[in-house]
Amino acid sequence: MGVPGPVSQMWAVSSYVIRQKLKGRKQYPIVLMLEPLLRCNLACAGCGKIQYPAHVLKKQLTPEECFRAVEECGAPVVSIPGGEPLMHPQIVEIVNGLVARKKYIYLCTNALLLSERLDEFRPSKYLSFSVHMDGQREHHDFSVCREGTYDKAVEGIRMALGRGFRVTTNTTLFDGADPQSVRQFFDDMMDLGVEGMMLSPGYTYDKAPDQQHFLSRKKTRNLFRQILSNRSEKWSFNLSPLFLEFLMGKRDYKCTPWGMPTYNIFGWQKPCYLLQDGYADTFDELLGETNWENYGTESGNPKCANCMVHSGYEASAVNDTFGSVGGFLATVRATLFNKYKDPDAMGGVSGQASKDSGQLVQISVSPKA
Repeated sequence: MGVPGPVSQMWAVSSYVIRQKLKGRKQYPIVLMLEPLLRCNLACAGCGKIQYPAHVLKKQLTPEECFRAVEECGAPVVSIPGGEPLMHPQIVEIVNGLVARKKYIYLCTNALLLSERLDEFRPSKYLSFSVHMDGQREHHDFSVCREGTYDKAVEGIRMALGRGFRVTTNTTLFDGADPQSVRQFFDDMMDLGVEGMMLSPGYTYDKAPDQQHFLSRKKTRNLFRQILSNRSEKWSFNLSPLFLEFLMGKRDYKCTPWGMPTYNIFGWQKPCYLLQDGYADTFDELLGETNWENYGTESGNPKCANCMVHSGYEASAVNDTFGSVGGFLATVRATLFNKYKDPDAMGGVSGQASKDSGQLVQISVSPKA
């Protein structure tokens, strides 16, 4: 049995957000995207991280730099993407330090090294391995440009679950994704026993080798409507239910990039995890000196035109939950009535829909896309 965590995490996030609102803060972080290194043992076609020159890829944050950023930011949740964090020689020290600080950690990994490094970690409600899984075996291996990665990841997931660790998945979808295959993938992940699944449409990284398969907003809404309508009761998503409705085109939000700030080897990245328009030396400088009005779809910035990624919009959904009674009631409604019966969408009402499951309201914000 895995270590309990979601209820305490939801309480930590919700109480934190409420405190920020009572203080009158309009810009506050919820998840810190902490990148201790950019190098990776895969070369995914849709990733813009490993295209840096070799001297940059050799650099990494020290544990002390990580702890300083976490304390400076103050967010209750820390996502550790990369690159591949398990390639960092001091990743265990970093994780243990964050657990000691009672931060909820999502260690994002492709799981190629998970089996061999798992003994170095200890199960905790504060630690979840967030395994990069981009669909069923053939699609995943094609997406990460290496055969055998799906089976290796499944092996790591099973081992981690067997030893009592929290395990989630994170999935990035691109143009051409098969909705029925994605739905079957959800079933497969739930059958494995993962705690929850994170979803996001891909973002058009300028440095990514493949520029042909990023989704437009219209295609994103259509794809996620096909995938998330007529939902199986066993699916569990590690996302705000209002963000899932946003992906389906059922509601609209403005981007809040400060909700998930990024700290890496260059400093505090302006304005967000996905864009690089300079760096700030401190978190306060990031908040105070970034021209936030220049970002988001409403700004007219062409780099933001098709973005619906969770790192920009899930914090908006969480803010909506606590911004008004109506937002909170919408979250409760989206949690209790989460089947979205739609005879015109993939799966069919008779194929996937069943009675409402009445899951707990999920307001713990997810990690990396």
